[in-house]
Amino acid sequence: MLNIVFLDRTGIPATHNIPRPSFPHNWIEYDRTSAEETYERAKDADIVITSKVLFGRELLAKLPKLKLIAITATGTNNIDLVAAKELGIAVKNVTGYSSVTVPEHVLGMIFSLKHSLMSYHRDQVISDRWATCGQFCYVDYPITDVRGSILGVFGKGCLGTEVGRLAEMVGMKVLYAEHKGATTIRDGYTPFEEVLKQADIVTLHCPLTETTQNLINAGTLALMKPTAYLINTGRGPLVDEVALLDALENGTIAGAALDVLVKEPPAIDNPLIQAAKRLPNLLITPHVAWASDSAVTTLVNKVAQNIEEFVKTGK
Repeated sequence: MLNIVFLDRTGIPATHNIPRPSFPHNWIEYDRTSAEETYERAKDADIVITSKVLFGRELLAKLPKLKLIAITATGTNNIDLVAAKELGIAVKNVTGYSSVTVPEHVLGMIFSLKHSLMSYHRDQVISDRWATCGQFCYVDYPITDVRGSILGVFGKGCLGTEVGRLAEMVGMKVLYAEHKGATTIRDGYTPFEEVLKQADIVTLHCPLTETTQNLINAGTLALMKPTAYLINTGRGPLVDEVALLDALENGTIAGAALDVLVKEPPAIDNPLIQAAKRLPNLLITPHVAWASDSAVTTLVNKVAQNIEEFVKTGK
C-alpha cells in the first residue's frame, strides 16, 4: 500500500478535492508545511503532492522511499530537478489547465487599467467624490480605448498566444517580443526593445529563468511610454519590484497590474502592497489568475491522472 502525503492542501481552493487514487493507499494531507516540517512529513511517503514546498538536493537525498512528486501547478522551480532525476524520483507537473482563465484575467486587467476603473472605484469608497462633485459625472482620471491599442506580449506559449488572440478580437494590435539580446528576429516576432517602445500595454508570460529574472527593470521601464501599462501574471521575479515602484511614483509608466510578486505571500510591509493602498494606478490580485472553477477542476483531475499513470507505468 502506497503512502501519499499532500503537503500544502490550501494551495487548492477548498471547493475542490483531488480525486483519490483507485489503487490501495494511505492518504494524509496538511494545510501547509514549513521547511522545518517537510522531512518529518515526507520521510515515509511514496508519493508527495505539493504546489510550493521546496525540495532541494539535500532533502531529496534523505527520502529514499520517495518515488514521485506530483506538483499541483505548472512551475517546477521549487524542486531540484537534476537531483530528483539522479535519485530516481519522478516529478510530474500539470500544464494547460489555466489556458482560459489567465488570458481572461489579463484582459480584465487591461480594461481596468485603460478605463481607470480602480481609480474611480476608490474615489467612491474613500472620498465620495461623485456625490460631492456637483454634476452628473467627473473625469479626473484618463480613459483610453482598448481598441486600437498596441499590446506587447513577452512569451509566446499557450498563455501568451491566447492573450494575443483575445486582444486581437477586441481590436488591439499584438506584438510578440523576441528574446532580449537576440541577433536574429524570428518570423512573427518584434525586437525586444521595439516592443517596449511601441506597446501601450506590456504583458509577461515568459518562464522564469536566469536570463528573464528582473526582465523588467529600471532600464526596460525607461524604454516604455509614459502612458503605457505593465501586467504581470507570470512569475514575480520577472519584475524588479523596487524599479517598478520607482517608475510608478515618478510617472515613468502610467500604471501596473500584478497577480504575482517576488515573495508570496508578501510581507505586510511589502512596498508594492503598501503603495497599492494609495496609488490608484496599481492593481494587485493575490495570485488568483489561474483559479477559475473550470481551471481548478481540470488541475485536480490532471494531478490524479498523473499519479494513476505513474503507479501503472512507472513514468
